[in-house]
Amino acid sequence: MNTTLEKRGFNWPLLALAVGAFGIGVTEFSPMGMLPVIAQGVDVSIPSAGLLVSAYAMGVMIGAPVMTLLFSRWGKRTALMALMLIFTLGNILSALSPDYWTLLIARVVTSLNHGAFFGLGSVVAASLVKKEKQASAVATMFMGLTIANVGGVPVATWIGQQIGWREAFAGTAVLGLITIAALWLALPKGAPGQRPDVRRELKVLMRPQVVIALLTTVLGASAMFTLFTYVAPMLEVLTNASGGFVTLALALIGLGFTIGNWLGGRVADWSLDGATAIFLAALTMIMLATPFLIGSHVGAAVILLLWGGAAFAIVPPVQMRVMQAASDAPGLASSINIGAFNFGNAIGAAVGGAVISAGLGYAAVPVAGGLLAAAGLGLVWLSYRSAKQISCTI
Repeated sequence: MNTTLEKRGFNWPLLALAVGAFGIGVTEFSPMGMLPVIAQGVDVSIPSAGLLVSAYAMGVMIGAPVMTLLFSRWGKRTALMALMLIFTLGNILSALSPDYWTLLIARVVTSLNHGAFFGLGSVVAASLVKKEKQASAVATMFMGLTIANVGGVPVATWIGQQIGWREAFAGTAVLGLITIAALWLALPKGAPGQRPDVRRELKVLMRPQVVIALLTTVLGASAMFTLFTYVAPMLEVLTNASGGFVTLALALIGLGFTIGNWLGGRVADWSLDGATAIFLAALTMIMLATPFLIGSHVGAAVILLLWGGAAFAIVPPVQMRVMQAASDAPGLASSINIGAFNFGNAIGAAVGGAVISAGLGYAAVPVAGGLLAAAGLGLVWLSYRSAKQISCTI
């Protein structure tokens, strides 16, 4: 830990990790805004182009445990740099893809770094500070992801729409190179890791407290993406929003993500279970209130800002809960938790789509998300009761 930098209120290693998170955020979310131009560029329908997003999420889920175990014998700095090299190569392949299937493969390649980078990065971030500040340190790394939604994704989307989607992917590859340099300069070299005992680490992941923590992540992400996936058409239908207002709303959500991420880290330093419960309860209430407030532009702006804050405030505490519950295998558990978050993304999108397809209307979408958040809150209570019973037995 660099105590001099901490005393000055600045931590270069955390900044390097946040730069990597920023690049990953840009490459994960910018294709959503470029789907029409990508579809036209590789001559497929927009729904087919949408599978590029699903393929990325699936790659994250598969790559998280595999890449973590593959790189576990490497030093943390070397492993993180190697993961960002995969990120860079994947984006270069995306920029050069001549057809849809090549682009689909390139997106999967790009995604393989995602879970392991955030998993190993969370362990490194926590090791850079005192124990009582670990959740805030993890939140600082994830701040790069939230800032990407405020600035990086809109810029990449604009480049994709005005100049070309290939140029947008090429620009994202440059972010990968910048991150590799930042990691090399800022992180200590560190000692090589040890050969992982896969059976032991998988056994750790089967502990009830770890399973409950992972399921909480899945439900929290599901609640978030039930609304987030369909926020643009929901605003157009329920708020009668223009394209300009939708863009403003997305920026407000990104701002909410950033504020919530910071707040979530601060509250999680006080209590991991308490922070998770507070923000899941807030998310539940906000989503259930959304249909009543989103009818006006002012109401929509306020509720989406609050929703973004509550939705991303959950991320630091759930990440730390999994790492704490699986303290014997924190890197693998942390990486799998990122995979669980992406699994929740897919579930949330499916739930929102099912609500719309069933003819329940866009007003029912946030209600469905609120029920998922309430289910996550129930799991936090179950985890608390389980831990209390164990302590009483001991």
